Amino acid sequence: MLSFSCGHCGQLVFFENSVCLNCSTALGFVPQRRELVALEGEAAGALHRCANADLAACNWLVTRPGALCRSCELTRTRPNDFDSAGLAAFVKAERAKRRAIMQLLDLGLPGVGPDQPAFDLLSSDHEPVATGHADGVITIDLAETDDARREQRRAEFGEPYRTMLGHLRHELGHYFQPLIVAGDDGWTECRRLFGDEREDYERALARHYSCGAPADWPQRHVSAYATMHPWEDWAETFAHYLHIRDTLQTAAEYGVTVQGPRAVRRDRSLKATPRPEAGDRGFDEVLDNWLPLTYALNAVNRSMGRDDLYPFTLAEPVIEKLRFVHRCAQAAAVG
Repeated sequence: MLSFSCGHCGQLVFFENSVCLNCSTALGFVPQRRELVALEGEAAGALHRCANADLAACNWLVTRPGALCRSCELTRTRPNDFDSAGLAAFVKAERAKRRAIMQLLDLGLPGVGPDQPAFDLLSSDHEPVATGHADGVITIDLAETDDARREQRRAEFGEPYRTMLGHLRHELGHYFQPLIVAGDDGWTECRRLFGDEREDYERALARHYSCGAPADWPQRHVSAYATMHPWEDWAETFAHYLHIRDTLQTAAEYGVTVQGPRAVRRDRSLKATPRPEAGDRGFDEVLDNWLPLTYALNAVNRSMGRDDLYPFTLAEPVIEKLRFVHRCAQAAAVG
């Protein structure tokens, strides 16, 4: 994520801010410019709050009064106006979705338009909801916004990480695979790394939930769920790639560098100086900054008595898959 400051007083503000807590100036995010602007002067007359400003606590701006912003216009189904619990969950889901859409715009990935991808935000409190993707429509279970329920599911499935943003990035991985894997050569390489996506999905699903992941999955996959089917391996890897790019961008924006602790021998480098433009270069630079940064972040979390912020280990086959995703995303980027 980029860093932002109030256009009126210069105070540090965050992506989600709709007002500066220092000077009370109204703020809003302009997706076309990827900027958080102060709603004063010329901007106050030219820009308007998204129509979902109250309903979804949306702080994005539009140029036409009463219009939906680039993120909110992608939601085609939401809880009804009389479902107070559903609407509270909807606010949380939309907050995570704005962050996901912001990153897609920042990366310049194709296929992000006025009506694509589409989102159905439904709650399993009322009916069975299967989080997933089909034909450009991403379905999200709003029950996953509840921290206690999501943590229970994380523990049941033995997952090290489970967030609403993670769900969105995973399903976006399904959406983007046919858009950024290009040509016969691209698909041949994709199948070499991830497996043949033409494998029967229902049979693979039944096998996964009856037998579980192979014991050696960490040597070849980023998660246990990635072993279920080549589609899921791609989606999990794509989501992980977005995690890495977003976190590195945030570190670069805030000037976070890792110099290496005293315990590291001089012949063993543990340095990271993330740069905003590093992602435009090869994946080696991304990885060289990512691994030292995760060591430092995990150490900080442990100092607070928390579990590791980054509870993953990247085996060489996983790195090769991430490298392929990076190459596909860079080749497909527009603008």
